[in-house]
Amino acid sequence: MTDQTPHRTDAAALRVLAHPTRVRLLALLREHGPQTAAHLATHIDEAPGTLSYHLGKLAEAGFIESAPEAGVDRRENWWRARHELTSWSDSEVLGDPERRSASRDFQRLIGQFYATQHAAYIDSLELLEPEWIDAATTGDRVLRLTASELGDLSAELSELFDRWGARSATHVSGDGSEAVILVGQAYRKPAVT
Repeated sequence: MTDQTPHRTDAAALRVLAHPTRVRLLALLREHGPQTAAHLATHIDEAPGTLSYHLGKLAEAGFIESAPEAGVDRRENWWRARHELTSWSDSEVLGDPERRSASRDFQRLIGQFYATQHAAYIDSLELLEPEWIDAATTGDRVLRLTASELGDLSAELSELFDRWGARSATHVSGDGSEAVILVGQAYRKPAVT
């Protein structure tokens, strides 16, 4: 994976990501490293051929790339994520209805993805060790802030994510670490209608 985080606000790229299978494929490649469509099919209940189609779309948009060095059989097509993260700016899409629509669809899908992940966590609580349950946190707060203060909060959250991302990178399988989902959101509360 390259260190660069692509900043994408083009409608075509956002449309590619606004598909549940593609978001899951990209997430799996980012989490587990290079994989083939057959490997990914063990995580996603779709045929490898269907997954190959979606992987091709992700590659065309520049989110993933071929990783031939990962396999030993040249007949297998290995893929890897090109970037650790993808960023976008909501304000950049406001003036373009097509980009705004693509961004809205993508962000709704991401929200559903987060909700599904959290529901799976809740459903798995009885399978987890108490120390993992006690260490987890979920919460929210409604704050009164200026736009500038919200920008400061967003920057602090980004720094926090980066700091813990660096710590995460020091862990290896078998050292007692497990995959942890970290989701952060801070936005102006919508007006109630």
